Amino acid sequence: MFDPERKAESLAMDRVRRSLAEAERVVVLTGAGVSVESGVPTFRGEEGLWRSHRPEQLATPAAFARDPRLVWEWYAWRRERVGGCRPNAAHRALARWALSRPGVLIVTQNVDGLHGDAAIEAAGDRAPETAAWPIELHGSLFRVRCTGCGERRPHVAPIDTGSRASLPRCPDCGALLRPDVVWFGEPLEDRTIGRALAAARGCDACLVVGTSAIVHPAASVAVEAAHGGAVLVEVNPDPTPLSPLAGVSLRATAATAVPRLLGGPNEAGPA
Repeated sequence: MFDPERKAESLAMDRVRRSLAEAERVVVLTGAGVSVESGVPTFRGEEGLWRSHRPEQLATPAAFARDPRLVWEWYAWRRERVGGCRPNAAHRALARWALSRPGVLIVTQNVDGLHGDAAIEAAGDRAPETAAWPIELHGSLFRVRCTGCGERRPHVAPIDTGSRASLPRCPDCGALLRPDVVWFGEPLEDRTIGRALAAARGCDACLVVGTSAIVHPAASVAVEAAHGGAVLVEVNPDPTPLSPLAGVSLRATAATAVPRLLGGPNEAGPA
């Protein structure tokens, strides 16, 4: 029996595949929705409360200055939960795609590190190329930054939050280390957002996956791409403020739609 909705979806998929295949320069912007099927909690809604504190109360410079042990305790809890998650079909398809063709730049609002994990998986025995490594607009849960000298470095070791004295300290200057994430009230780094916006202004297509598009300036990456004449493709189960700008909006989850768009295997969720 003829199904007009399925036919329309198939035509939209074909159109998007052609647009992405023909584009020389593509920017991919991802948000929390790309990691939902990996089991990464959003820390909002029912999950948003931690020991009577909300993220807005803990992820601030003032909170860290007042009680760094409490803030690190929350981040240690987050790292433990996120650390057990693995890339899903969407992460893997994007990593393979970026490795297989030039001109693709992945920009993410996420701090879970799963795009990087997928790049390492896709590269196999090779070192992952720069193209598959994302611009992390908001930082990473698995990096630290020195509050004294500003040095950044990877950090995946357990955090001892037993006392202020046991918190991580910089091996170079001895100052407290903090999570290398952008907190409420902090601007994005000019270099990071500048690189993403410059790429967006010069791209031919922009694929937006799993972002609510309400957090700026990150959402401005897609807006700049659309205003520059790029084809804007949105993958999101729900409409967003970007939907009116999108040439095609696919109402599907990331792990379902992205592999189909990019021609990779449609894996069933996280490994």
